[in-house]
Amino acid sequence: MTNLQGPRLAIALLVGVLLGGTFGYMAIEGWSAWDAFYMTVTTVATVGFQEVHPLSFPGQAFTVLLIFGGVGTAFYTATLLATIIVEGGLHRRFEQRRIARMLDEIKDHFILCGYGRIGSIITADLHQQGVPFVIVERDPERVHTALEKGWLALNADASREEVLARAGIHRARGLIAAVGTDAENVYTVLTARVMRPDLFIIARVESDDAEHKLRRAGADRVISPYQIGASHIAQTALRPAVVDFMHLATSSEHLDLSMEQVHINEDSPLAGRSLIDIGVRQKYGVIVVGIRRAGGGMEFNPAPEAVIRAGDDLVVLGRVTSVKDLERSATTA
Repeated sequence: MTNLQGPRLAIALLVGVLLGGTFGYMAIEGWSAWDAFYMTVTTVATVGFQEVHPLSFPGQAFTVLLIFGGVGTAFYTATLLATIIVEGGLHRRFEQRRIARMLDEIKDHFILCGYGRIGSIITADLHQQGVPFVIVERDPERVHTALEKGWLALNADASREEVLARAGIHRARGLIAAVGTDAENVYTVLTARVMRPDLFIIARVESDDAEHKLRRAGADRVISPYQIGASHIAQTALRPAVVDFMHLATSSEHLDLSMEQVHINEDSPLAGRSLIDIGVRQKYGVIVVGIRRAGGGMEFNPAPEAVIRAGDDLVVLGRVTSVKDLERSATTA
């Protein structure tokens, strides 16, 4: 019965009245289906037309019952549908269907759990970079704010499996746990890790003692905004030129320069070749700042003779177009 609420119930009642009236006239008067249906509609609509055929006494009695039952049902249905349209309910239903369709189609995206001060900054940067994402937030006002910006958002608890499944966790590129408390982040990370053992998960932490809990729950990276902020302030005081350069290289506001990572797949044509053989600097015009090896080690400022292996990630600095050219070469045979 839960599915037959509001407009669905009203429409179901109206259809029932029309079918009942049609079959009633067919059974009582022996009319054709069209004549019976036409008589039912004119009676329920109270348009005042005369009878299709002369009515017998049972037919007249049936018409009286149809007027009492059908007119009220038709009026209720019309009033309810008009109210939905005037109050914007129809628009909300279309919006919900649009969101559901987008959730079914989205892939290679990030699931952002929490849309507070940190979450809003993250989404702005992801949007600037053109990376798809889904916001999961329990505060309805924050969800409304995100939807007004045209972003995909769910008003739900991110620690629930059905919510993460609806957000497309099985097609996601990664998950960012940035909800209000460390305990909520631990539950969210644990749920996500159970559902997707191979998912890349980043977690925000507030207290020092919660960091090991988040790592044990399955977070690949645990980040403290307070520690990063304090370190950034100290580095700015000691090395302002270096900080300015790093901001220029990594900020999405400066789209002419980009610091990115380029992954080397198993079938990449660059695998097994040295940097000098590939001609990274001469051919692509980018600088290889470091190589993160598949085993986890990091080589900073690698020598030209350094060999790139499958599974490595190149940390490169250069213009956006140059970096894109290198990415295409790394994936195209």
